[in-house]
Amino acid sequence: MSVTVYIPRDASALSLGAEAVANAIASEAAKRNADVRVVRNGSRGLYWLEPMVEVETPEGRVAYGPVQKSDVVGLFDADFLRAGKHKLSLGPTEDIPLLKSQQRLTFARVGIVDPRSLDDYRAHGGYRGLDAALKIEPAAIVQAVADSGLRGRGGAAFPAGIKWKTCLDASADQKYIVCNADEGDSGTFADRMIMEGDPFVLIEGMTIAGLAVGATRGYIYLRVEYPHAQHALEAAIGAAQVAGYLGDNIGGSGKAFHLEVRMAAGAYICGEETSLLESLEGKRGQVRFKPPLPAIQGLFGKPTVINNVITLATVPIILDRGAAFYRDFGTGRSRGTLPIQLAGNIKRPGLVERAFGVTLRELIEGYGGGTASGRPVRAVQVGGPLGAYIPVSRLDTPIDYEAFAAINGMVGHGGVVVFDDTVDMAAQARFAMEFCAIESCGKCTPCRIGSTRGVEVIDRMVAGSIAERERNEVLLRDLCQTMLAGSLCALGGMAPYPVLSALDHFSEDFEGTPQRAAS
Repeated sequence: MSVTVYIPRDASALSLGAEAVANAIASEAAKRNADVRVVRNGSRGLYWLEPMVEVETPEGRVAYGPVQKSDVVGLFDADFLRAGKHKLSLGPTEDIPLLKSQQRLTFARVGIVDPRSLDDYRAHGGYRGLDAALKIEPAAIVQAVADSGLRGRGGAAFPAGIKWKTCLDASADQKYIVCNADEGDSGTFADRMIMEGDPFVLIEGMTIAGLAVGATRGYIYLRVEYPHAQHALEAAIGAAQVAGYLGDNIGGSGKAFHLEVRMAAGAYICGEETSLLESLEGKRGQVRFKPPLPAIQGLFGKPTVINNVITLATVPIILDRGAAFYRDFGTGRSRGTLPIQLAGNIKRPGLVERAFGVTLRELIEGYGGGTASGRPVRAVQVGGPLGAYIPVSRLDTPIDYEAFAAINGMVGHGGVVVFDDTVDMAAQARFAMEFCAIESCGKCTPCRIGSTRGVEVIDRMVAGSIAERERNEVLLRDLCQTMLAGSLCALGGMAPYPVLSALDHFSEDFEGTPQRAAS
């Protein structure tokens, strides 16, 4: 009787040796005449346990990890194909505490299905959302998304339903759906995990969006550093076309939707929606003036819905289970769940999907296990390189768009980067300004020039006398306000956040290079 063994093809698992483990298991099974079927799944997101190998048993999947090539012979000796005990045994996968306590909606299938099998996707509830969408009018689809409370998961947190309705109401001979898959924020990998571990859910979400607004063509603008995601998406698109889920006659409905992947230009600024459109049109990635909004005049001058991967990948469950089901998760105006990515100096890095309302402390200490170094947490940056640095005194802040706005922070794409007490926050503030200077598209003066001057002022603050430091702090704060108020887009408009938060909460670091204990 064949035994199914799951080994991730996720890029992070591959970087930790998953390919060698897969080859070793296949080779050892052949030597022992064991009937083994290897399935390359996505990662469950417990990266400190990768490569994590799962074995299908009559009682469910049993996990082992982190497995290296050198462990494979020992696993076979321990009869792991029949859930035998081994030093790497993790027990039933679904009972792993840090997985069991999550609320996985968008990531419900990631790590469970074969990402390249349409049959597997459908067997686990796939395309039920599209089936439901085909039975109702476009306006009803848009209303369901609006009623769910879904807001853009790419950072701006703009209500998805409003954006879709604007595009639906726009009159044009051609409309587009564009997925922003240019995931470039530090400490973020949720988009990649979805595209590599459950690509059909993104395809389904974009197809539903096309039906909702009357768009017949879509593009996935994919980060150029994501070759594994590219291969997974292109394979899934091909399978969906053959099965009639893409093309001129979706599910026999007579409605069309065509989808293709376009590789990004490798520029951080192209994560901004209008710069992305410029790049997609074959131009240099520069910010456009608004209005007009992309939903009215976007790609090639036509009405365009632009959402990020997680936003679009969440749509199928809303159409399948209903708006009220999704809205019942979360708190306040932050509805549903958010895939939160734990990175930086943390003991247990990975992805956690929880309803809005979970606190930073629960995430960092409960799920993350504290710092990898064992030293105290000093600062946490949430929302990528433009996010504010949050001190330990505010770790009880809930993951909630309005709660973060109240402390001059942002949830962004859900990336959480942890720093211990050896971090130099003046250096981190300088990095934020330097990053802005390097990545600026150059179109507006506050961002282009302000970020360069900001680096210079921080250098003078750290090197100067007390009097000079005080004068330069006044100048730096004034410069930050100019960038906040005058920049065309969020790059220049948010780069001051980490700088100002470092000044407000870690001012002692600007008094010269901090001499922190190394032990």
